[in-house]
Amino acid sequence: MKKHLMTLGLAVAMGLGAGGLQAKTFTWTASADALSMDPYSTNNSFTTSFMNNIYEGLVRFNEKVEIEPALAESWSSVSPTVWRFKLRHGVKFHGGEPFTADDVVFSWQRVMTPGSISKLNLADVKDVRKVDAFTVDVETKAPFPLLLNQLLNLTIMSKTWSEANNAKEASDLQQKKENFANRNTNGTGPFMLKSREVDVKTVLVANPTWWDKPKHNLTDVVFTPIQSDATRTSSLLSGALDATVNVPLQDVQRINSSGAFTVVQGPELRTIFLGMDQFRDELLYADVKGKNPFKDVRVRKALYQAIDVEAIKRSVMRGVSWPAGMVLSPQLNGAPKALNTRLPFNVEASKKLLAEAGYPEGFTVGMQCPNNRYVYDEQICLAIISMLGRVGIKITPQIEPVAKWNVRLNTMDVSLYMVGHAGLPMADSYALLYDVAATRTATAGGLNAGRYSNPAFDAVLPKIASELDTTKRNALLADAVTILRDDVAYIPLHQQPITWAARKGVELKQAPDNQLRLWLITAP
Repeated sequence: MKKHLMTLGLAVAMGLGAGGLQAKTFTWTASADALSMDPYSTNNSFTTSFMNNIYEGLVRFNEKVEIEPALAESWSSVSPTVWRFKLRHGVKFHGGEPFTADDVVFSWQRVMTPGSISKLNLADVKDVRKVDAFTVDVETKAPFPLLLNQLLNLTIMSKTWSEANNAKEASDLQQKKENFANRNTNGTGPFMLKSREVDVKTVLVANPTWWDKPKHNLTDVVFTPIQSDATRTSSLLSGALDATVNVPLQDVQRINSSGAFTVVQGPELRTIFLGMDQFRDELLYADVKGKNPFKDVRVRKALYQAIDVEAIKRSVMRGVSWPAGMVLSPQLNGAPKALNTRLPFNVEASKKLLAEAGYPEGFTVGMQCPNNRYVYDEQICLAIISMLGRVGIKITPQIEPVAKWNVRLNTMDVSLYMVGHAGLPMADSYALLYDVAATRTATAGGLNAGRYSNPAFDAVLPKIASELDTTKRNALLADAVTILRDDVAYIPLHQQPITWAARKGVELKQAPDNQLRLWLITAP
């Protein structure tokens, strides 16, 4: 412990910098806190993004969302299903422990423990084996060309540290079973955890022994989550913060006209959509007893056609959204752009479908929404509630903070719910489809909270995973999306914008995956 504290002090004293720039403290905010410091305990994308500044994998994305080496220096194919990775020498964890193949194998074993959510995103990996101290083999269940993308989900933890602190298994947030790794860290990444007050403040310091050459000039990073849009913006404009990654769209002009701050805006890979419980025989939080209306495709289609996404774009999103006809962003690798067309908004058609399905007067059902996860998530849900009311679907709102909503999704405690996905961390269409629409098992369908299931869809997924020919793979992706569209498995809404703001002179390096890479930031 003394050695670790000395390392933290040295990070501040050294004043690490990029190209001779004066080192700085960087303060920033978002609408919610990271859910855990245990990198395997959640698939929440903001948490993953935050933790990627502390923990690293064998590979990583750069600001262009391109794969580049990280803890692995190189890799090669041993056989169609075995990849060999040469590990980087001389890397140390924040506590001083040397990084070796034993840590990679341990991390693979840990990510497979019961509390881990990350294992759902590593389903194509069969095994990770040590060859020597700085070489590991990764075996896949079948030929899998996207292995490097999938390995982004396997961040490496110290075997020695985890065992010494009784953290050999992942924290289980669903069962509320924490361990030492939930509030403490020991990665190899560019920043180290100095202190953490959940939902209040998390302080990082630069890692003085990081293996990579720093492009940043930061010594300290202070993250303060602020749920209130108004408070977040006023804190920025007061000078208390250097940056925010959740700018309310109504504040863009005000921030830009301040003279001291600049808004950075672009499209995100994330699609926002509604899911429905299509598994239970009796729907939760509903007044329909003994059956589940969402098992009927006519009901699902009725809800789809009752929602006016152009009105949501105009009145809620202030014109800054991209209406979606599928759960995939058309900018996501492999997405079939030709299928990004919506069913028409048609209230009368919706009422007719409900009557044909046996619900001429509609029904009442609960709707589960976060209120601090997506851009205007609560306002979108309230607008949808009003729209569904016009066709007789009466909604009981269940609008909750992201931590509670996240547990609800992971425990499938849902009926009609909002969710979003960007195909991350793989940044590929297959990853999104596998995560949100594969039949839910211990290793598949991690965000398929409504438990949609179609054997024809499931049969296409392994073909996509193993297909090496890009043209054939894209055709298979189109087949999979067509199945989802025909089933109305989900109700796509839109892609949301990425809207950040920073003090003038601060370079944030915004990317379409909406991840703030602290190791690329420079401040004046």
